[in-house]
Amino acid sequence: MTDDPVLLTGAGGRVGRAILDGIGDAHEWRLLDREPISRSRLPESVADAERVIGDVTKPATVREAVRGVSTVVHLAGDPRPEAPWESVLTNNVDGTQTVMAVAAEAGVGSVVFASSNHAVGAYETEERTPEMYRASDEFRLDGTELPRPSNLYGVSKAAGETIGRYYHDSQGLSVVCVRIGNLTQGHPPRNYERGQAMWLSYRDCAHLFDRCIRADYDFEIVYGISNNERRYYSIERAREALGYDPQDDSAEFHLDGSPR
Repeated sequence: MTDDPVLLTGAGGRVGRAILDGIGDAHEWRLLDREPISRSRLPESVADAERVIGDVTKPATVREAVRGVSTVVHLAGDPRPEAPWESVLTNNVDGTQTVMAVAAEAGVGSVVFASSNHAVGAYETEERTPEMYRASDEFRLDGTELPRPSNLYGVSKAAGETIGRYYHDSQGLSVVCVRIGNLTQGHPPRNYERGQAMWLSYRDCAHLFDRCIRADYDFEIVYGISNNERRYYSIERAREALGYDPQDDSAEFHLDGSPR
């Protein structure tokens, strides 16, 4: 367990639940969400964690939340791929800038930013698909490529990565951006080749974010998927920089979701 609290923004969402279910007992947590999180929605290991109700676009709220923390895991934002610009600008771009700025000002050691596969979704061109979703295809994105968003939500996540780069370069904040794939519990998405290629299990999600909290890094962009046989995201940088060791593989399941 780390000595200082870890602030988890957007703690009531799906990614937050996967993290807390998996590593709730590994760290001391402070949970921030714009809505109250009932005790019944939390795993027993974090049922008594300190909770802050507020909006990440409000600097005063974020200052209160980051006091004394060593790491911020920033998940909060509008998660809808079809979200309109007004929402992603406020919740995702302004919110991320506020979190990064306040974290740097407060001397927080590192920020783990939940980016998205949508930041690079437009690499999935008609010429490449569906072959790129199959194990035989060698096309890989590894985090060194330029963003190529597939929607305005993806634009906001690409902007968040750039904000993180700015605060790293200008103020020395350690930042890792995790381009999260398709997070589902239990098994990969059924009858969805693309979803299987970018599957991230709950177990591997929790492990990846645990490594983001514990590892030393400067600025990194990594892909958040399981150790899938079929994949077009490379996880080598996550292995090298963070010590990520995913255990699950979508190839262990049939396309209908049943175990092989």
